[in-house]
Amino acid sequence: MARSLFRPLAAALALCLVLAAAAQAAPMLPDFRELAKQSGNAVVNISTEKTVQAAENPFNELFRNMPPGTPFDKFFDQFEKFHGRQQRPQKQRSLGSGFIISTDGYIVTNNHVVAEADVIRVNLQGASGKSNSYVANVIGTDEETDLALLKINAGNSLPVLHFGDSDKLEVGEWLLAIGNPFGLDHSVTAGILSAKGRDIRSGPFDNFLQTDASINPGNSGGPLLNMDGQVIGINTAIIASGQGIGFAIPSNMAERVIAQLRAEGKVRRGWIGVTIQDVDEATARALGLGEPRGALVGSVMPGEPADKAGLKPGDIVLKVEGDDVSDSSQLLRRIAALKPGDTTKLTLWRNGQTKTVNLTLGERTAEHLTAQRGDAAPEKSGKEQASAGLGMSVRPVSAEDARNLKLEEARGLLVVSVEGGKPAAEADIRAGDIILLANLKPVNTTADLTKVIEQDGKKRGAVMLQLMRRGQTFFRTVPLE
Repeated sequence: MARSLFRPLAAALALCLVLAAAAQAAPMLPDFRELAKQSGNAVVNISTEKTVQAAENPFNELFRNMPPGTPFDKFFDQFEKFHGRQQRPQKQRSLGSGFIISTDGYIVTNNHVVAEADVIRVNLQGASGKSNSYVANVIGTDEETDLALLKINAGNSLPVLHFGDSDKLEVGEWLLAIGNPFGLDHSVTAGILSAKGRDIRSGPFDNFLQTDASINPGNSGGPLLNMDGQVIGINTAIIASGQGIGFAIPSNMAERVIAQLRAEGKVRRGWIGVTIQDVDEATARALGLGEPRGALVGSVMPGEPADKAGLKPGDIVLKVEGDDVSDSSQLLRRIAALKPGDTTKLTLWRNGQTKTVNLTLGERTAEHLTAQRGDAAPEKSGKEQASAGLGMSVRPVSAEDARNLKLEEARGLLVVSVEGGKPAAEADIRAGDIILLANLKPVNTTADLTKVIEQDGKKRGAVMLQLMRRGQTFFRTVPLE
């Protein structure tokens, strides 16, 4: 009798324990209802319209080239009468998202949502669920970060969202995305922060937040919110072939850009006038740095701020204003975030020692980013020589080479051929490249290069070559066995 009573009691106790555990676990799961309710009204749907030329009728070329007096004249006359020869403008429409950042109607979205649009309409969702439409004006756009600021006149009591601190985000935090995917108004999706600092090669300042919250076409420009209802990202990009992989512009970058667009209608960025690249392990060894860090200066543009401050090719920028620089992308973003005309302090690695320089920033412009010169293919000559086991043949640059390659003077070594599978090929050195420096020493003869490799390179296990290719200078490091 006692045993028969014990079994139901044990089962009841086990059930109570399971329910208690479930009750304790339940609060750990996020509830997005209040967050979606409080934030949703500040999210807007954006529709744009622009006029584009329709593709020309495929028969038009045939019309133009058809000789007169053929049996088909009457047919083509009738075809032209009904279909026409001329291109006719058509209306192209697109959809996106955005969010309100001020009670008087300033709205953040992506540049690609509104680029080249003739008409931009913003649809607000009222408290009753009814949508109100307003024509928006573009205050400013920034193509390099894909951000835009709009303004509507809809009174002075609009709901708003505020930016949070994206630097404080940690991978695994819960996030909420609100937007207009495929035209489906105010869709809410949730996920976590999957990664930070993603470079998807969409622009020079890529530093995206990655999330598995569902993002689709039409979500562009909408907010990515943390659990406090703060905007920590602007949903911008997806990988079309992937699922659960979306990218958002970090709020700390966006907030700075939007503030400039609101104040000046454009973004002004700092500029120092160098080409830069990452420091790999072989380069760090070649320069005695110890570990890969910082940004390697590939070339210094004459007359630009870096030149005036005394920076040299081969310098490694380790810090800006005392803050560590991990790679070239971080240096680019750090300098661009500073104002033209400001003075900044750079910590450099040069000749095995740290050095500090003060530099007055210039302003980054489109002209700075355009390559200025082309190149010509080198002609082979009987004078080339192999270069100390690197797997390439080189010869001194002649006066004729300098003219063909549009060089200011004949200096350096011309790479005539590169052997596949050898160290030079593995380091992406190509025929037609010009070697200007080896471990920061000028090389104008094959003997110069051999001397650097034998005396300096083999001791450090690598040789760093400054190359010129298509008018641009940069470094490649060749490991030595």
